[in-house]
Amino acid sequence: MTGWPPLEVAVTAAGQYNPRMHVPELHPNVPARGNAFSRSLGRTALLASGWRFEGTLPPLPKFVVIVAPHTSNWDFFVGVGALFSLGIRISFLGKDSIFRGPVGPMMRWLGGIAVDRSVSRDRVAEMIDVFRSRDQLVVGITPEGTRKKVADWRTGFYHVAKGADVPIVPVAFDYSRKTIVFFPPFKPTADAKADIEFLKGLFRPEMAQRPEKFWVTAEG
Repeated sequence: MTGWPPLEVAVTAAGQYNPRMHVPELHPNVPARGNAFSRSLGRTALLASGWRFEGTLPPLPKFVVIVAPHTSNWDFFVGVGALFSLGIRISFLGKDSIFRGPVGPMMRWLGGIAVDRSVSRDRVAEMIDVFRSRDQLVVGITPEGTRKKVADWRTGFYHVAKGADVPIVPVAFDYSRKTIVFFPPFKPTADAKADIEFLKGLFRPEMAQRPEKFWVTAEG
């Protein structure tokens, strides 16, 4: 047999056959990209590596996606596989250095927005304006802001969502189960501290590819 294997018989990294992958269906409201080939490519890659989806995405034209835990370069490849599989267009912020050289065009094609961290700007206000100027926009953010261990989350994503009046969709790359988990959309309330603690509580150290880099320690 030639060409890409059918999804029903894709082989996992463990050498076992996987059942057909459940892929959340995008509502027409959600910004989309790609075609049948790119979706098949992403799904075959995820199946072959043993990953699957759990949950669904909201039928909304605008929302902020937060992805955690973020402790490894592997997160990028899992994320790209998910984007291709879903056929969704997600914009993301990245250090301007990763947009230089031959990989720059690819990063922009994937939805990247270069950020010059050496220049002080009110990026929350900028992103709110971008949301208000577009009919459709999904922005993906890693609250940790780095693969290194951090003491706490950066909360810019929360203020962007609140200011733009859009929900937050938490997404976990759960390496313990090789599952990409979509949690229900969350609308910010008047209590920012309680909201952020609730969102952080959705994630656990064992989900991380490198649990020792998870932001929560036994000491708190």
